[in-house]
Amino acid sequence: MLKVLKSGFFNTIQDKGRFGFAAMGIPVSGAMDSYSSDIANSILNNSLEDAVIEITFGSCKFQFLCDTFICVSGGDFSLKINEQPIGLNKKISVSKNDILSFGNLNFGARCYLAVSGGIKSEVKLNSRSFYKGITKNTILQNGMGIPISQRIKGEFMSNSSIKINEVHFKSEEIKCYKGPEFDLLRSDQQKELIEKLYSISKDANRMGYQLNETIANNLPSILTSAVMPGTVQLTPSGNLIILMKDCQVTGGYLRVLQLSEAAINCIAQKSSNSQFQFVLEDL
Repeated sequence: MLKVLKSGFFNTIQDKGRFGFAAMGIPVSGAMDSYSSDIANSILNNSLEDAVIEITFGSCKFQFLCDTFICVSGGDFSLKINEQPIGLNKKISVSKNDILSFGNLNFGARCYLAVSGGIKSEVKLNSRSFYKGITKNTILQNGMGIPISQRIKGEFMSNSSIKINEVHFKSEEIKCYKGPEFDLLRSDQQKELIEKLYSISKDANRMGYQLNETIANNLPSILTSAVMPGTVQLTPSGNLIILMKDCQVTGGYLRVLQLSEAAINCIAQKSSNSQFQFVLEDL
């Protein structure tokens, strides 16, 4: 068992997500930055389907009630075990009653705590990913107990680590493709959409990121149509919204761009006022 001593800002359990239920209006969910969650699981030789704890902006604390191995990947929140600093992207042995803490932000917006064998919380609709109305819990709470696997006696301990791709955290280029309604825009609108420098507003969460900058738009809304994580919507008032992992499955705003999975991972590590530019790619 893993006990939540301090729940932090907005921390959840996530895996690859919940697929095949869009007809019921249920979003995919899953790790916002699957690149980082995959690294954490891979270092522990877990399945990439195993659930992890997604930690947003740090400031949380956990106590292990059994011996196990862990790996933390993604953003750097000054990791410590029993007040002693530890590194990212490496297999670390923890013992019963050890306390893992996440402190000040050094870079990134989210990190992923993986444990050997994966998080063993409840499965709902083929996934452990938290989502309101589907799972019992929507965020981690103080005092919550999270089921995990105990370390197997004699399990191999490696000192190896993985060097992360720094571009993943520092790049200001967000690769994307034309959305279904891109060609409805005038040429000057298309140019503005791609050439402008954008920043993320304070209205940014697992459902979507609204951008501070707007572009001129005189086109009406469309009939309700399918959307997915990475869809960039343009509202009639000129606001841009990047849909993220907990987004709705349909929407009535123009779908002007679509982010790649790698771009979703990259922008998930950016916080309010982070700047970037869309880079249009050919399919």
